[in-house]
Amino acid sequence: MRRAAHYLSVGGVALAVVVLSAYHARRIAVPAYSVTGTSRFTWMIGYIFLISLATYAVGLPDQPRNKRQAAWLALLATAFGALGISMVQLLTGDALLPRFVVFGAALLNVPIQVAINTLSRQGYSRDEGRDRVLLVASDAERERLVDDLRLEPEHGASLVGWLTTDDVVSRLPDREAIIEMQRASRATLVVLDHEAQAKEAVISQIAQLHESGVRVRTLVAFYEHWLGKLPLDELERTSLFFDIGEVHGSRYGRIKRITDIGFAVFGLMVLAIATPFVALGNLIANRGSLLYRQSRVGKGGESFTILKFRTMVQGNPRNVRQSEALATSYGEWTSENDPRITPFGRLLRRSHLDELPQMINILMGDLSIVGPRPEQPHYVKELSEKLAFYNLRHLVQPGLTGWAQVKYGYAGDESDALEKLQYEFFYLQKQNLTFDLRIIVRTLRSTVGGRGIGR
Repeated sequence: MRRAAHYLSVGGVALAVVVLSAYHARRIAVPAYSVTGTSRFTWMIGYIFLISLATYAVGLPDQPRNKRQAAWLALLATAFGALGISMVQLLTGDALLPRFVVFGAALLNVPIQVAINTLSRQGYSRDEGRDRVLLVASDAERERLVDDLRLEPEHGASLVGWLTTDDVVSRLPDREAIIEMQRASRATLVVLDHEAQAKEAVISQIAQLHESGVRVRTLVAFYEHWLGKLPLDELERTSLFFDIGEVHGSRYGRIKRITDIGFAVFGLMVLAIATPFVALGNLIANRGSLLYRQSRVGKGGESFTILKFRTMVQGNPRNVRQSEALATSYGEWTSENDPRITPFGRLLRRSHLDELPQMINILMGDLSIVGPRPEQPHYVKELSEKLAFYNLRHLVQPGLTGWAQVKYGYAGDESDALEKLQYEFFYLQKQNLTFDLRIIVRTLRSTVGGRGIGR
């Protein structure tokens, strides 16, 4: 239902723009003209893309929880789309699209998106289109999978049954436990851990289910394709020997760097506009230095200084618990609700304005737009000693945002770091420009939707 809602969203926007354009061309314009026979057709397609992208970026059609929220987000998206095409028309000095089409489509998009959001929420609540998973795995694997499915709103799967390998073997030869549970639960997908894959009693039943049309996946494949992560404890060392776009694809690296520079130049203009307002807010509610500098580990294990607007208290640590400098010295993890974050700093973090100075890091080549988030040196030393393959994340340029940030969020301790590492390895395996764009759009959705992303 979720994917269908996205198709309906784009289709609704396209229908509104096309119908209004055709009506204007035949009924309003003097003289009448052909929509497909002019340059306006190209701009019409561009306008459809712009509104659709803005609509997706704000979280529509699936994220709003009610009609009011959907309406406000639709208004925001259409305002952005109308403003965007109007700015292009202003810069080119040409009326690329009639105002009737620009503002008419913007207004129609609101009820269209509200209706699709309502249908999406109804379909999602009934579990339509979701894979019904029967898991054959250990207790520990089941608990881990239950937690992961609960944390993932877009996984498109629900656990409807579970058996251990011992359950399957102990019921033979009288009962075929996997087949019985699949029929009882109406599972559409059976997932096996490494132990289950090695048991003939399991495989013989799985073969029968596979022949009858039930899909079968290993636990590693399920995590990769449904949850977007690589479970480290399920992987053999050789499974990590995959091509990495930034390392093994020179063309990808060059294009990504050019994109980074363009993004940084635009971001620096935003930084120039935002800095006076942040400085004023700092003066009123967060007195102290404007910028915060901290050492981070980048590509190849090289350290660099990352820049941010300061968001935490600064002063005598006896009076304000610990300053950020002390947090670095003593190796404290920063949590999302860290008491050292000031009210104004919390606003900066939620809006991600505190990250704007990192445009300088991107321009200098320390950071990329997308990549694993860089960590502090003492964390890297600590985690590399405890987590297998941890330093592989330093094969690529660290990023302003990343797959682990949009999928998992904050890392407050070592267990969180392990979870994020699994998403980072998935990114290393799938690294390409399309995936980078997907991460950027998801970051925008998280930021505009007010949910925030991890750091």
